[in-house]
Amino acid sequence: MSTKRILVTGGGGFIGSNIAGDLAGGTDYRVVVADQFGATDKWRNLAKHAVYEIIAPSEIFYWLETNQSDLEAIVHMGAVSSTTEKDVDLILTNNFTLSRALWNWAATHGKRFIYASSAATYGNGNEGFTDELSMDYLSKLKPMNAYGWSKQLFDQFVSIATSRKDTLPKQWVGLKFFNVYGPNEYHKDDQRSVVAQIYPHAAMGRPVRLFKSHNPNYKDGGQLRDFVYVKDCVKVVRWLLDNPNINGLYNLGTGEARSFEDLAKATFAAVGKPPSITYNDMPEEIRPNYQYVTEANMTRLRAAGYSAPFYTLEAGVKDYIQHYLAQPDMYF
Repeated sequence: MSTKRILVTGGGGFIGSNIAGDLAGGTDYRVVVADQFGATDKWRNLAKHAVYEIIAPSEIFYWLETNQSDLEAIVHMGAVSSTTEKDVDLILTNNFTLSRALWNWAATHGKRFIYASSAATYGNGNEGFTDELSMDYLSKLKPMNAYGWSKQLFDQFVSIATSRKDTLPKQWVGLKFFNVYGPNEYHKDDQRSVVAQIYPHAAMGRPVRLFKSHNPNYKDGGQLRDFVYVKDCVKVVRWLLDNPNINGLYNLGTGEARSFEDLAKATFAAVGKPPSITYNDMPEEIRPNYQYVTEANMTRLRAAGYSAPFYTLEAGVKDYIQHYLAQPDMYF
């Protein structure tokens, strides 16, 4: 087994644990996870995988200094990811300040750095969903919550660092994740994907509830999202690790927006039940900042050489439900 380490921050979380678990199943790297678990079941996200080491977030920089000769890359997935979190100082400390410190460490020590950005940086989508890194473009984006703003701040930091020819990490990549769904998201409670939330009702043949539309351009349930299966996200990260010459900021979606109604129908199809959907009024407090459409422009990632197909919505939902949600052990 290789002695090269991959440090996955947030490696006990949703996307992070899928990345850590996939890498731990091979022999290329020893996987080190930085995360905190508290009195939760989040530990189950890693229980099936032989990760090499688990460290507390407070120990990251001590660990980096003592293991730098064996470190291959930092895969920085750790973040306060709730779009409804109100403590902006907490969000900035975790999503902006820590990210800058890790970037600077990787640059100083010549290490590779892959980080999670977010489609939340695009705000209402009026400026499109193009993964440009120029400050001219980034400055036009208007995130609609503090989470999106914190991710936007770091993308801008990267834009400035790369444009003025600062010392950079050996490899640097930002991934603008769109609406990711899949196993190991269960600890996210009301921030879980819609398919995870409606599955128990669909499995019992009960109606599932979606939001009514309050925009005349979209029918009820016709709000659009770029739903991307977490297994595809893992494939992209592994491809980046296999291609250290790739640098840049890239969208990570499927490139095809689908409706919540499509998602609900795919869920019923996966459990073998006829679709039954009702619509409730959207809470007034979220209406002003509600996104009616997100769709990743995947041109740049494809141009960089990533050629693997993405799961369709129907195939991804079926795999998620039949191999995870419907099983006694739901974890990857």
